[in-house]
Amino acid sequence: MAEIEREAMEYDVVIVGAGPAGLSAAIRLKQLDADLNVVVLEKGSEVGAHILSGAVLDPCGLDALIPDWKEKGAPLNVPVKEDNFYVLGEAGQIRVPNWPMPPLMNNHGNYIVSMANVCRWMAEQAEELGVEIFPGMSCSELVYGDNGEVKGVVAGVFGLEADGSYGPNTEPGMELHGKYVFLSEGVRGSLAKEVIAKYDLQKGKEPQKFGIGMKEIWEIDPAKHREGTVTHTMGWPLGGNAGGGSFIYHLDNNQVYVGFVVHLNYKNPHLFPYMEFQQFKHHPMVAELLKGGKRVAYGARAITEGGYQSMPKMVAPGVALLGCSVGMVNVPRIKGNHNAMLSGKAAAEAAYDAIQAGRQSDELSDYETEVRTGAIGKDLKKVRNVKPMWSKWGLVPSLALGGLDMWTNTLGFSLFGTLGHGKTDAAATEEASKHKPIDYPKPDGTISFDRLTNVSFAATNHEESQPCHLRLSDPDVPVKVNLPKYAEPAQRYCPAGVYEVVEDDGGPRFVVNFQNCVHCKTCDIKDPSQNITWVTPQGGDGPNYPNM
Repeated sequence: MAEIEREAMEYDVVIVGAGPAGLSAAIRLKQLDADLNVVVLEKGSEVGAHILSGAVLDPCGLDALIPDWKEKGAPLNVPVKEDNFYVLGEAGQIRVPNWPMPPLMNNHGNYIVSMANVCRWMAEQAEELGVEIFPGMSCSELVYGDNGEVKGVVAGVFGLEADGSYGPNTEPGMELHGKYVFLSEGVRGSLAKEVIAKYDLQKGKEPQKFGIGMKEIWEIDPAKHREGTVTHTMGWPLGGNAGGGSFIYHLDNNQVYVGFVVHLNYKNPHLFPYMEFQQFKHHPMVAELLKGGKRVAYGARAITEGGYQSMPKMVAPGVALLGCSVGMVNVPRIKGNHNAMLSGKAAAEAAYDAIQAGRQSDELSDYETEVRTGAIGKDLKKVRNVKPMWSKWGLVPSLALGGLDMWTNTLGFSLFGTLGHGKTDAAATEEASKHKPIDYPKPDGTISFDRLTNVSFAATNHEESQPCHLRLSDPDVPVKVNLPKYAEPAQRYCPAGVYEVVEDDGGPRFVVNFQNCVHCKTCDIKDPSQNITWVTPQGGDGPNYPNM
């Protein structure tokens, strides 16, 4: 089809992604002017279906957006009561006392939540204000205007042929145009990635850094449950192989979030992040907690970790990047949802002012200024050196120096200035010949599980006849380049078992089981040849997290 004809709908603001940033923007726009036409497009089957989070929420974003959220029934029901931090060894642990930690590390006043349920509640608030929300509507393309500005998106394309072409049963979708388009797709969104490249928004900034976060929900023995307890760990089993750590959060109903984060700048391509997570659960402290319990859900998602110095320029003509599309996670706090909400609010206010002034499709520079100089920038600037210190000097020195730097930044200065990150996570991967393979214990099926069994607890689903949404720039690279040079790390860095190297009569063959994909986007980030591109699949496909 040389020319695809689509219907077009006009809005004041088009928002891609019904996460905390996108929903906050929609709510704030309607608070400012009830007559604004605002639409939110969500690729998940419902709002919250694709939301995975560390799940301790600083309510400052909600306080700014909806001050009476308690009276309106926001699902923030478990305040943090106890805060623990441990450095693990293989057989034991050392408790790090709370008193030497900077004030920003204190979880007093925060809540253990399901961000999926928080977003569902926020969607209700938005709809009550008149926001149109369309779940199951993937945005597959950007629409550009005559002057190179972003003027809208294409959403709702269904029924493509397996090779990606249009067939007799293809629904071409429709164009949704806006005076401004907000991209709040989360980490490594395909449209945000296109915008950053097209307008060179990363120029002059440090490369973005990432981690892979994996999480299980467990129902545990009521006798072991301590509602409101927050525990973070570092150290074993990662040791010197990679940066990262764990979180264990006791929410209500005898449930516990058990999560593990591995920084994706690790060098050894033999590292297997998922198996590091499963091994972690066999630490005596963790295994005793989980003994007699059962896992009820699993998920995985990439996390932005570059922080203050890695945030790209956030605006281009007609478009603004929100939340994790920019990278607003406070790494030592493992929190970004509050900043996502604040970014949505700031973008909405900038767009409202522009529309009131008769402008459209220009750069919302006031939004960028607010993010960098306001509450978000202040939050991230204080911790900007923690991640690069960890990467450069390892766990123990970074604990001491990072703590010192956060303390001095609390007082308004830093002894270290602003440290750089250096390489991308893909470029950090070294050749397999420089490293020894790692022998991981076999999962026992009780506390630890194989990947495919766990993926079934993510309730992920992709229509098998649709095009593969994991695109290889060169199908020969995995076997001809990555396998001999890097032992093809896609077999290990994917937390869903999407990628396999299969031996048959013709030699090794690279297989992509895209039906398993949980949309973490690690492959798009970590592939050392940068040969894999994640694009949005048909609307509604992917994981269906109940209350992650």
